[in-house]
Amino acid sequence: MQHVSPVRIPLVTSGKTYHDVTEDVCRQVEAKPNVRWMAALAVALFFLGVFLYSVYRTLWYGIGEWGLNKTVDWAWDITNFVWWVGIGHAGTLISAVLLLFRQKWRTSINRAAEAMTIFAVICAAMFPVLHMGRPWLAFWVLPLQNTFGSLWVNFNSPLLWDVFAISTYFSVSLVFWYTGLVPDFATIRDRAKGPIARRAYALLSFGWKGGAKHWSRYETVSLILAGVSTPLVLSVHTIVSMDFATSVVPGWHTTIFPPYFVAGAIFSGFAMVLTLMLITRVVFKLEDYITLEHIALMNKIMMITGSIVGVAYITEFFIAWYSQVEFEQYAFINRATGPYWWAYWSMMTCNVISPQLVWIRRVRYSIPMTFVLSIIVNIGMWFERFVIIVTSLHRDYLPSSWAMFSPSIIDIGIYVGTLGLFFTLFLLFAKFFPVINMAEVKSILKYGVDNGPTYGGPNTGAQQSTYRPTGAPASAPVNYNKHD
Repeated sequence: MQHVSPVRIPLVTSGKTYHDVTEDVCRQVEAKPNVRWMAALAVALFFLGVFLYSVYRTLWYGIGEWGLNKTVDWAWDITNFVWWVGIGHAGTLISAVLLLFRQKWRTSINRAAEAMTIFAVICAAMFPVLHMGRPWLAFWVLPLQNTFGSLWVNFNSPLLWDVFAISTYFSVSLVFWYTGLVPDFATIRDRAKGPIARRAYALLSFGWKGGAKHWSRYETVSLILAGVSTPLVLSVHTIVSMDFATSVVPGWHTTIFPPYFVAGAIFSGFAMVLTLMLITRVVFKLEDYITLEHIALMNKIMMITGSIVGVAYITEFFIAWYSQVEFEQYAFINRATGPYWWAYWSMMTCNVISPQLVWIRRVRYSIPMTFVLSIIVNIGMWFERFVIIVTSLHRDYLPSSWAMFSPSIIDIGIYVGTLGLFFTLFLLFAKFFPVINMAEVKSILKYGVDNGPTYGGPNTGAQQSTYRPTGAPASAPVNYNKHD
């Protein structure tokens, strides 16, 4: 007999069995595309077309197509770059850090969060390449021998550190994501009816058989990748922040930027995970796997990181006052009261005030309010990057060179287009790949014969079979009374 606490809130509801998990997750992969999915994909493809046209104009005519000027030479492009990199943080945090801390509630949301990381980093990588003006020479940022002369990359530049950090982050995240998919690909392979689908998923599953040795290696590799990924969560946005902090621009050269940027990245990343998860649970009918408890826990993390970001905003003003440097003080006064005051106060409202509503239990467990809050937070985090970049540049030491920035239609097209690219990739992933990690969800089910599988429910103590279904990890419980 096994004692299970009756107090713990279920992470999988409705008494799901292993068989139910397989059926529910595989349903959207095996079924024909429905009208809602096709309509959403059509909208995403339209904005992807906008992106491709805007990129064509940028490459053909140059970055003069953007709204940049001599004073504000970083604007929407770098704002969007930092915003997308930040969104990519939550996936690795949920998958790697929570895995190391043995947090079981990650199992239903880690797959989609990892996919979000991959797609967000792809969107982010577009902007520095396009900003080069000559993206066909992008390989110059790599530490390769230059056959055209003595030009060599500057290893003292944080822009080069970005190249290493983001490429490493993307590579490790991609391997981590794909490793978790292999057992589920094997499950879909074994269920596939068409020859094309069977061969495709057989290729993707790398010959997975589900033996003890396979599961042992799977768990070992997952832990190693989680250990490698965890410092990357901190390093990537720390290095992105150093693009600003190592400069001499008032409002940028501050030591608070690394932790401030990391907290902001996790904040915006969890907001995007919430947005995607709330849509996914309704569209694919996964309410029993992405429960209100998952939503409440993510809301709590979003509130904590939002509060850290709020403290960072206040600290910036304190340090500007304490330094007694008039240029530094003016930079922050100008943010709050200057021409871009509306962007600053939008940022403060969205990032500091709105997350405090999560203290209210009714808000924390409300799906509509959580959905609205998650979108508000991502709007606020975009404004944060805009405020940091543009308001620090448009007023420099010489009043004669002061200038305002206004985005061009191509600026807007590229930004909106990256949203189209992101959602096109995510919709394709959600249709053809299992959006929930079946193997890991099965590992948290607890079984009793009389009341079916429960998580945290009382164990009946009845006679239980020792059948372990195909696709369940070695660590999964064997108290199973219904065949897969």
